[in-house]
Amino acid sequence: MRYLHTMVRVTDLDQSLDFYCNKLGLVEVRRIDNEKGRFTLVFLAAPEDKAQAEADAAAGRRGGALVELTYNWDPEVYTGGRSFGHLAYEVDDIYATCDRLQKAGIVINRPPRDGVMAFVRSPDNISIELLQKGAAKAPAEPWASMPNTGAW
Repeated sequence: MRYLHTMVRVTDLDQSLDFYCNKLGLVEVRRIDNEKGRFTLVFLAAPEDKAQAEADAAAGRRGGALVELTYNWDPEVYTGGRSFGHLAYEVDDIYATCDRLQKAGIVINRPPRDGVMAFVRSPDNISIELLQKGAAKAPAEPWASMPNTGAW
């Protein structure tokens, strides 16, 4: 058994791709437009997982460690629950990542006060956990005293 992907439904594909790719930094590795089913699937990988996902696809295997964005062409209202949990990504520098996201207009719902963990949310309210690679960074401002914002 091996992990393949997590699927999240999105209501605005362009807005979601802007968040996941342009702001969060994931890369698109595969896209499927299904006219009969009236949906688009977009598979995204973290940059360090891209080569493996592409190699798997070239070999006819399903690429692993992906996020599948499912966009149904006919509008639907999705209700989310905390039972889903969140997606998690390891980052080289939690403070630099949060600073970049915040400057791009992303709310840091749970700031990295501990130098280890932060949470943001996608345009469709999917919680994204960011974890510092390696040892925790020393607490630093403005993060150390920043309160939580909204739900995460």
